[in-house]
Formats: sequence, structure tokens, C-alpha cells
Amino acid sequence: MIGRLFRRRLMPVLLAAVLLLGAGVYALTGSGREAAEASAAVTDWGLSFQQEGAPPVANATRDYLKNYRALYVGDPKKKEIYITFDAGFENGNTAQILDALKKHNVKATFFLVGNYLETQPELVKRMVQEGHTVGNHTYSHPDMSKISDTESFCAELQKNEALFEAITGQAMPKLYRPPQGKFCESNLQMACDLGYATVFWSLAYVDWYVDDQPTKEQAFEKLLPRIHPGAVVLLHSTSSTNAQILDELLTEWENMGYTFGDLEAVCASMEAPQSTPSP
Repeated sequence: MIGRLFRRRLMPVLLAAVLLLGAGVYALTGSGREAAEASAAVTDWGLSFQQEGAPPVANATRDYLKNYRALYVGDPKKKEIYITFDAGFENGNTAQILDALKKHNVKATFFLVGNYLETQPELVKRMVQEGHTVGNHTYSHPDMSKISDTESFCAELQKNEALFEAITGQAMPKLYRPPQGKFCESNLQMACDLGYATVFWSLAYVDWYVDDQPTKEQAFEKLLPRIHPGAVVLLHSTSSTNAQILDELLTEWENMGYTFGDLEAVCASMEAPQSTPSP
């Protein structure tokens, strides 16, 4: 019941946030400075794929995001990619996904909401035991860009921290993914002040409609030609297509010369900003 309510409430919002990303385009016509200025206001994360095999252009620059210990792509000169999954509920696909990751010795990052931590402690334990990183996707998956006070922002992250520690006995890794891809400068700053690295993504496709899943061919049409050095790949663990194709998908990327990196290590290596930047 919780899972169905979660889907009805959040999936339409997720569509609005990521629909342009799924199409691979958004309105980006200005300079890098204009992209940085856009991120000072509330905005949806967006990407423009301009060249096959190359990182997309985002509506906030890499340099701007670094000022807040945020990223959407790794080293564009290194054929290393980072696999991430967002999860708000469990519908039977995660075990198969974990099996495929284990087969390829790939360490992924799972960004979980409170509902998942509360209802799937055994799967959370398995993620940790098999070397994956569990990141913070907020407790209730709100539009965080509408939260302006620090206390409410902190509560969304700290509730998950407490749940994760109760399940695993460990402190939750300081990786945060904004729900719906919505962000603003104050959000980035608050997350940074809490010691978090904010993680967006540079490759995704429309995989979250559990009753309207893409075919393998449709998935590969998006995920193979658009893979690029430093890619932070966003997938959803609710997707039966992802569970079915992941083993083959990882093999295809390996055959293209890619290796799989540790996103938590990349985030840990980012220096804390010395001062608040101007756009």
C-alpha cells in the first residue's frame, strides 16, 4: 500500500522533472556563465546531449557545482563510469540488480528515501555488505527547493541518517541526491554545510513507469550511444527492464572500454569550498 501511494504521488512529478532529460534536450543557448546563473534560481536538472560519446552540457557548470561539493559527471578524460540507483519503494527487482552488480564486481550507489529504509532493512544490509554506497534521497521525497529554512532541510536528511544507522550500525555516507532533480543555490549550500556532496547525473532514461516499461532495445538506444567518460548513470531499481538488462548492459559498457568507479571516493576527494561563490 505504501509503495502504491508513493508511486501515485511521486511518479507524475518525476516525469515533469526528467521528461526533457529523457528526450535528451533542454533550452540551453547561452554561455557557461548563464548556466551558472540559472542554478542560482529554483530549476529542474537538465542535460543537452550534443555529441555521441561525450559528456552532455548541463544547466549548471561543473565549475559552479564544485563550489558546493556538487557534481553531475566525473573526469571527462577518464573512461570510468558511476552507476547509481534511486529507490523509493521495493517491487522485487533489487535482488536481481544486486546479483548483476556482484557478477561484474561493480560498486553502485543507491539513493534511498525513508520509506525504503523503513520497509526494506534486509536489502539495505545486503547493499552495504556487498560494498555498495547508500546515499540520502531525503526522508519523504519533497521538492527540496521549496524548503528555505535550515531546520526543515536538515530534518529530511537526518531522519534517513538515523534510520540507516539503526539498520547497519554505521553512519550514513554523505552523498545526497535532490528529489525530482530540483535544486537552488541555497539547497546546494545547506547540503554542503551539512557535509554532503550533492550528486546529480549525466545519463538517464525514462525507466520509472512500472506499468509501462521500455523494451531492452529502447533502453539500449539511450544508454549505449550516450555513455561517456565520467558518466554518472541514474537508473531506478523499481524497473523490471533494468533488472533484466543490467548484466548485458554492464558487459556492453565493459566491451566499450569502460570501467566502474567508486562515486563515494570521488565525492570524498572534492575539497570543501573556502567561500561562497558568486554565479
